[in-house]
Amino acid sequence: MEPPPQPSAMDALHEAGIRAAVALQAGPPWLEQFWLFLSSQLDPNSIYTVCFPLARGLDEHVSLMVLWIALAAEWLNVVLKWFLFGERPYWWMHESGLSEREQLPLRQFPITCETGPGSPSGHCMILGAALWPIVTALSKAASRYSRSRLLRLIPFLLYVLLLVAMGLSRVFVLAHFPHQVISGSLAGMALGWGLQRRPPNFLRVRFFLLTALGLLLSALALHGLGTAAGLDLDWSLRRASARCSEPAWLRPETRPWASLCRVSGSALGLALAARHPPSRRELQGLEPPLGSATLGLLALDVLHKLPKSDGTALWYLNVGARYALGPVLVGSLLPQLILSVRRLRANP
Repeated sequence: MEPPPQPSAMDALHEAGIRAAVALQAGPPWLEQFWLFLSSQLDPNSIYTVCFPLARGLDEHVSLMVLWIALAAEWLNVVLKWFLFGERPYWWMHESGLSEREQLPLRQFPITCETGPGSPSGHCMILGAALWPIVTALSKAASRYSRSRLLRLIPFLLYVLLLVAMGLSRVFVLAHFPHQVISGSLAGMALGWGLQRRPPNFLRVRFFLLTALGLLLSALALHGLGTAAGLDLDWSLRRASARCSEPAWLRPETRPWASLCRVSGSALGLALAARHPPSRRELQGLEPPLGSATLGLLALDVLHKLPKSDGTALWYLNVGARYALGPVLVGSLLPQLILSVRRLRANP
């Protein structure tokens, strides 16, 4: 009788990740609610709909950098997931036979069943990249009020703690293995640091139009080349459908193509917003800017809660249109609307 095959190093890494998820899910109930809240409320979509408009309360340039870095990070994350073929815990434990060899006290949640490949973690990578300009802006602001090095480091310490908590939450809900959240966090930090050093000119309409087209066409080309080379880049959709405990938890917004529509739409929105930007002299009239930021937050919340079309093609087109409208609302239409109202009040 032949001995059973020895598990590979990757299998051992995956099994260690499953043990970590078991330990996390065995924690107190209040901690469970914290993990679920963090993983559901700080998903990649929140960068576009929450962090971007709120960052305008800090600085206009910072908010545009948040959006620009987020869309670059999300595009890269989709491409890496296609070609790294990362597993997800909620299906790997069944596909590997681990769940048959022993009883695992693990549960799935409505946010568990993401349909794209698992490596690297998009939550950690996109959040880590997009929050970098906010953290550096807060650190610089602290240095203007105090020479204390500790005060300047506090934003970075909170940033690291947030990424650690996000990584634990993704392991908890069985969406990622620990090595995937670590690689995603490190990639996000590096990307945020690198892109912030070379910011684009946000008034160049042609640049962002070409970016929107380039991001979508390059993704289509890479997917087509991978498929022509014999790679099955849609394998994760079948795994997710087979292993998700509730079919209703398979959300279309977790598909890679939904991410690419979000990215291309946001780049197009930056181009449209750059056509009619309010001048810096006019923006000074919006001080304090929190009112404009709050109005933008509410407008985006209403925009993204509108019902979407049922057909697949129309659904993706609808997603792209909403994310294209977001930068226009926050960066151009709402500030100009507030300025117009104030002019009318000043000169009835």
